[in-house]
Amino acid sequence: MELVDSHCHLDAPGFDPDRGAVIDRARAAGVRTQVVPAVDAVQWPRLREVCRMADGLHPAYGLHPMYLASHRPEHLQDLRGWLERERPVAVGECGLDYYVEGLDPAAQQVCFEGQLRLAREFDLPVIVHARRAVDAVIASLRRIGGLRGVIHSWSGSEEQARQLWKLDFMLGIGGPVTYERARRLRRLVATMPLEHLLLETDAPDQPDAGIRGQRNEPARLAAVLDAVAALRDQPREEVARATAANAARLFGLAR
Repeated sequence: MELVDSHCHLDAPGFDPDRGAVIDRARAAGVRTQVVPAVDAVQWPRLREVCRMADGLHPAYGLHPMYLASHRPEHLQDLRGWLERERPVAVGECGLDYYVEGLDPAAQQVCFEGQLRLAREFDLPVIVHARRAVDAVIASLRRIGGLRGVIHSWSGSEEQARQLWKLDFMLGIGGPVTYERARRLRRLVATMPLEHLLLETDAPDQPDAGIRGQRNEPARLAAVLDAVAALRDQPREEVARATAANAARLFGLAR
């Protein structure tokens, strides 16, 4: 059984002391493929080097809305060059964040839609961050058009999810689904179309209930798989196989 972690920040400084061991533990848990999205332009070279450490590590390059203060207008043009040269599996992590105070919505919108246009131009999927901004994200996806991708760390409503499925988008499901208090998320995961579901850890963030308060890592994707399979009353092998196929289809991964 092979699992795909569709969203893991393996380049984060928190993994510097034991990154090799983290990769080994992931492989031992069946997680042989990871998509590693960027957060700002300064870190793109580092991310590239981390993804060269082992087979199955796939970079995505983008400008995360939470790092808005680090982004410059020229970074969108720089991103174009990285997409041309590096041929990553996706553009991202990009998106909108209306939760964190001090992140100018208009500046976020310009940065986000600039990346959406690049993704469409290069025929790449987008990895989208949408915190308290799902409706605005949907509006942008419709306005630009011709896109596909995943809304990472899904926390929206069932109606919003349905709108995104019609736009050819998937939902990234991670550690939050393992918490019993996440009732709305768990109800959605139990009944949503399996072809729109991806598994993720968002490591080192968003630990599952079994390691609450600790550093997360890709090997913990097995706990997310178990929770999703239990909620759907499906064999874990079936969910693993389907979500791995979804990731391969979206990101163009060899299998």
